[in-house]
Amino acid sequence: MFDNRDAYWWEGGKKVKSGAEFAPRKLQTNLDKLTRKHAGRRSRTKTDRKRGHYIQARPAGNKTDDIAFDATLRAAAPYQKLRTEQLKQSGMAYALRRSDLQRKVRVRRTANLILFVVDASWSMAVSERMQATKGAILSLLTDAYQRRDRVGLVVFQKDRASMILPPTNSVLLAKTALQNIPVGGKTPLSAGLMMAFDCIKREKTLHPDIIPLMILLTDGAGNVSVSHLSPQEEANRIAEMFKIENIKTVTINMEHVAFDQGLASKLAERMGGACYSLGQLRAEILYQTVRQEMDAANKASL
Repeated sequence: MFDNRDAYWWEGGKKVKSGAEFAPRKLQTNLDKLTRKHAGRRSRTKTDRKRGHYIQARPAGNKTDDIAFDATLRAAAPYQKLRTEQLKQSGMAYALRRSDLQRKVRVRRTANLILFVVDASWSMAVSERMQATKGAILSLLTDAYQRRDRVGLVVFQKDRASMILPPTNSVLLAKTALQNIPVGGKTPLSAGLMMAFDCIKREKTLHPDIIPLMILLTDGAGNVSVSHLSPQEEANRIAEMFKIENIKTVTINMEHVAFDQGLASKLAERMGGACYSLGQLRAEILYQTVRQEMDAANKASL
């Protein structure tokens, strides 16, 4: 854990205050119109569990644990005259076959998980950028509180990654955690990615229907390893784990355009997610980017 009592907690370390918060503009999307007719969690997602609103039916196949009886009867209705012999043998008034079985398709309201993973090393430690990042996180969290989303923050620098803000929808906890984040040191990129991956997997275990989105703010240049691999190879291998697990990611390339070597975009490609280049990062832009990507993830889950 970071020690917030001393602004210079290691030589060269410096804290950066949070940027100004702003009232986030609501993005009016078709998804919001669908899901916000009633109070509760903002997103709907399909679920295989016997909970949630029954919206339609599909052929059951080998899954016969949640049968839609109404749809099953409708599926069998056109064949009743052809099944006269079956009716006589069974003595039943209605002839059903396994191929008629229909299974319920359910949706339930669920929370989004938006996990920020921020490079706070000297490689991208421009105070204005860090201030904008904090302002966006706090503003997004305020919106998340209203929408029942969860927001977390992982910061990596020096030789480690730290969970500054475990997933929460508490604005008070977020403000306390974000008040003074130290900036400086080397770039343990792979440690940050690994902590984010573990956090998302843990949240998915606790909340199976949650929709996760990782927002990675970095220049893509790691220089600290946690294994025998080189820093860049190690980071690339961990990045591929997000793609394998179908975890949606967005990378914000924080490198200045004049010095950009394309490392952030290559990392984003390995994760299977989008990469945005924001030379002049403003909190409003970051907020809108996150919301648009979150809406896209929600649509994909329906």
